Amino acid sequence: MIEPKLVTVFGGGGFIGRYVCEQLFEYSEHNVRLRVVTREPRQANYIQPLGQVGQFGFVRADVTDRASVRRALEGAWGVINLTGSFAKMAAVHAEGAKNIAHEAKAAGLRSLVHISAIGSDPDGEATYARTKGEGEKAVREAFPDATIIRPSIVFGAEDQLTNRLAGMARLPALPVIAPNCRFQPVFVEDLAKAIARASVDPAVHGGKTYEIGGAQVQSMRDFTVEILKAAGRETELIDIPNPISSLISRLGFLPGAPLTRDQWLMLQHDNVASGPGLEAFGIRPVPFGAVAPEWLGMYGGNRFARRRVNITAQH
Repeated sequence: MIEPKLVTVFGGGGFIGRYVCEQLFEYSEHNVRLRVVTREPRQANYIQPLGQVGQFGFVRADVTDRASVRRALEGAWGVINLTGSFAKMAAVHAEGAKNIAHEAKAAGLRSLVHISAIGSDPDGEATYARTKGEGEKAVREAFPDATIIRPSIVFGAEDQLTNRLAGMARLPALPVIAPNCRFQPVFVEDLAKAIARASVDPAVHGGKTYEIGGAQVQSMRDFTVEILKAAGRETELIDIPNPISSLISRLGFLPGAPLTRDQWLMLQHDNVASGPGLEAFGIRPVPFGAVAPEWLGMYGGNRFARRRVNITAQH
């Protein structure tokens, strides 16, 4: 019988985490067992139906507390760091990543997969990009064989961006910030498959950095059009000039949603993958239009919207 591989998943109860856990549960040939780390285990109960009895357990820990990180890694074979924050970015992205990498190295773990973001840069102007870059640097220094994965924006049934924009489509007109900024949105299930495969096969993926994007490169305006189409909406779009959106970001509020200065700074740079990505894992990316109507159709579109967009996506 194959010895079980215990993988500790920090942030396993989050949006991406639940899909990563589901993928890892399917690796019966690796006999994977999961330790799902979250600050509130009760909020991650939806993971329970995904695995079998004895295949996983919950642990309460905080990545900014090195002692709790050490306890969460006891007896583990590998670790995945999915944690992120818009409130305590330096503490979570930089110090938390450093804590996990140092404790993983000290414990002799075989695999570390660190989730960062396209645009990460320790010298970046935006706090998010800078702290993500600092985290990557700390991980590489402490655990050189770590796999670093940088996704573009991630879409799926529970994501905040597509659901928020579809919800705002009920307005008479929808403002578009940074309409020309380009993205390469990736389906959460595709990203989760890549993360899971990197985790169980460090001999192939260890020490590498991957930038993960989806099937299409789109401007913010084009992506917003696709969201409206999936929701069955024809809301008018209004491109916001950069000087005005800059002022809005300083006020911290866009009608229907908050807009921080840091988010605005990130939108001044394209978010497109370069170098090896999903193809390195043998994954063919799922187009947005093929799946988005499944969850965006709830935002008041007509009942034929899902069928119409799915037919379009097949051609």
